[in-house]
Amino acid sequence: MTDAPGRTLLSLGHGYSARALAAHIAPQGWHIIGTTRSADKLQAEHAEMHLWPGTDLAPLAARASHVLLNAGPGEEGDPFLPEIGSILAQTRPEWIGYLSTTGVYGDHSGAWVDEDTALAPSTRRGEMRVQAEAAWQGLAVTHGLPLHIFRLAGIYGPGRGPFAKVRSGTARRIIKPGQVFSRIHVDDIAQGLAASMARPSPGTIYNLCDDDPAPPQDVIAHAAELLGLPVPPAIPFDEAELSPMARSFYAESKRVSNERIKRDLGVRLLYPTYREGLAALLRAE
Repeated sequence: MTDAPGRTLLSLGHGYSARALAAHIAPQGWHIIGTTRSADKLQAEHAEMHLWPGTDLAPLAARASHVLLNAGPGEEGDPFLPEIGSILAQTRPEWIGYLSTTGVYGDHSGAWVDEDTALAPSTRRGEMRVQAEAAWQGLAVTHGLPLHIFRLAGIYGPGRGPFAKVRSGTARRIIKPGQVFSRIHVDDIAQGLAASMARPSPGTIYNLCDDDPAPPQDVIAHAAELLGLPVPPAIPFDEAELSPMARSFYAESKRVSNERIKRDLGVRLLYPTYREGLAALLRAE
């Protein structure tokens, strides 16, 4: 296959955010090469898909001008780094993006954090992200690679909104005083990544989040109001039955600044708060 010169993205772990980016840039003439671990995900809109493990990444990387690293780390670290690290040192793409999480900042009791805030994760998942970021940064420094790190807030978008649970009556408004989360619509992730690809700044870290960190119960209440359904009753956090995963999300409260993407990348959010984002999801339905 022949790719457009300078317009090929290799998306390693082509998941939800990467698919939104593909939809954003494909109309501009980009060719997207994606990998997946699942045979049932080998058909993806806008992307030429490959199964990995099982596919040699070297020929794919040789075709790519840009590389997006989407996979979350495990206990052994980033799954792609052992194979792709040495390959990228040879192919030297124009831009590399690593999708991380704002969980690396840990708990700040609702205070604001930005990209210069010290990393102090309070969960094992956050610790593994910090380690993966550092591993990629080390590789980038050693080989002079144009790495950009994107710390994503809580992601929502088509297929990932609160409406289904509100309609089914399973949504819960769990109240923990002082708890706030930052969020980001997947389409704003896509435009933020695309802006960085158009304006590379190797070594830079960006928070991808909206303007309005908010308590989770407010989002559920607003979704119910948009649907014209009763607002689910409030449940005190101490009385809520939560999985260990769900409970871990409430271990951290912070407001994440997005000033850098606006100032340095010129990003104007499509959905500056969850209110615009939820309204757009409902219209799309």
